[in-house]
Amino acid sequence: MTIKPTSFALLVAGAVLVAGPALAQRDDPNLKKYCTGDYMTYCGNLPPESPEVDRCFEKNMSKISVNCKKAIDYYEQTQKKGGRS
Repeated sequence: MTIKPTSFALLVAGAVLVAGPALAQRDDPNLKKYCTGDYMTYCGNLPPESPEVDRCFEKNMSKISVNCKKAIDYYEQTQKKGGRS
């Protein structure tokens, strides 16, 4: 089976959106929505499920987008309260 370049690009783009940062591996739609671009920009050279991605985000926190920071803060707050309601 031959994959057309455009099909491959769509497949890769879809995988990246699903992968997102390691935080997004915690299956939070806000993290996926707001942090995927930051993952690609600052940590995209790392495997998405690796612990190195969390360290990469911590290292680059001053550069991370405002919306991603808010999504991370919200995620952490809801996890401390025992999950979302």
